[in-house]
Amino acid sequence: MNPNVNGVNIANQYCYFFEDNEFKTTDRDGFRRRVITGDGLQLWFWRIRGGSTGSFMHHHTDNEQLGIIVRGKLDFRIGDKDMTERVVLGPGEIYLAPKSVWHGDSVFIGDDELNEVWILDVFAPPRTDV
Repeated sequence: MNPNVNGVNIANQYCYFFEDNEFKTTDRDGFRRRVITGDGLQLWFWRIRGGSTGSFMHHHTDNEQLGIIVRGKLDFRIGDKDMTERVVLGPGEIYLAPKSVWHGDSVFIGDDELNEVWILDVFAPPRTDV
């Protein structure tokens, strides 16, 4: 892909574009992601098929996580490990999981067009388990 903005080629080492072949499958059925890592933060762009499972309650002791829902809906738990209250977030809504805050047990509700949930997760500092 040769990205252009107003006829000017802007492809360089600092620009990343939406390219389907750059999303890698994971060990969870229906989950694909693209990871972009900087010095102090990291972006995980998730494309998750609606109805996919495999999200368990977990926390990150070394990383803050900020998630933005781009399409579809995320129905999940966040807070104490044993809390039962669920939160449903849709496009444009954000969650923050500071270090050691439990989150997960997610239900992924695909959008009407692609039956996918798109989530942008930002981690600081970058995770090492990519």
